[in-house]
Amino acid sequence: MSDLKCLEICAGAGGQSLGLEQAGFSHVAAVEIDGDACETLMRNRPGWNVIKQDVHHFTGEEYGHVDLLAGGVPCPPFSIAGKQLGADDERDLFPQALRLVKECDPTAVMLENVRGLSTARFAGYRDQVLDVLHGLGYQTHWQVLNASEFGVPQLRPRFILVAMKPAAFRHFHWPEPVGTPPSVGEALSDLMASEGWPGARAWARKANGIGPTLVGGSRKHGGPDLGPTRARQAWLRLGVDGRGLADAPPQASDPLGYLPRLTVPMAAVIQGFPPGWEFTGRKTAAYRQVGNAFPPPVARAVGISIRAAIESAREVPAAKPERLLHAV
Repeated sequence: MSDLKCLEICAGAGGQSLGLEQAGFSHVAAVEIDGDACETLMRNRPGWNVIKQDVHHFTGEEYGHVDLLAGGVPCPPFSIAGKQLGADDERDLFPQALRLVKECDPTAVMLENVRGLSTARFAGYRDQVLDVLHGLGYQTHWQVLNASEFGVPQLRPRFILVAMKPAAFRHFHWPEPVGTPPSVGEALSDLMASEGWPGARAWARKANGIGPTLVGGSRKHGGPDLGPTRARQAWLRLGVDGRGLADAPPQASDPLGYLPRLTVPMAAVIQGFPPGWEFTGRKTAAYRQVGNAFPPPVARAVGISIRAAIESAREVPAAKPERLLHAV
């Protein structure tokens, strides 16, 4: 177990949770309102303190002075695909996250959202968030990170806010890109061939680019498909039928030129989840968890940078050796 503790809100199916765990944080609690996502977290991490609760009703007072408060606050208020209502959207949970910062007084805060929040339209909103954090004694920085820069086979830009107490913030550096990600074909070749489909190798060679951003949708909107028309066209160029999801990989009886659909496990790989991470619920609910997740490799990279900053701030400088006095 790590000596650095994390409280996570809007934990979803565990993308950010897993990345922060890999970065060396242990969870004191993971708060999530969706029942299927809570089941996913408990199935994959049975020992975690998973709390099924609306963040509006969750209090952080018993988690005072955790090292990190993290959360993937809902993106519909700022999503280009939505109405971009910002603070007027009932799903905007930034105010609740800021309330929890006041209650928990963490050393560091990490909140991620869609790139839409970085646009000029929401400049005033961003300033309001930062004003609150600055008033609480934090130093802050926003950054857009593309998941593809951290080994994830899709673009998926995310707008990430990091806030820290000054002693730690002076040591913080955003993570550097790790290199070229695998193509969709490289990432999914084994899964596409798992049932003996004879066209798997040829398909993998054709799927030689990264995928567009997966779209999970919400409970009110969005079904089990790979996104709007433009995204489905991009998937088609990679040899994937994006109009829906499959229940199983292509079969041995499918022809060489068969146009496959992704399964939920395949979508999870595209999102950066490791093999074996199980998603509970029916297909649509499971895919929604995948599509709304923060890619674990990105969370891990930012988490490592946050951890390094906190640990650097805690290091006590070595005492300077006393000068020896020689008797004359």
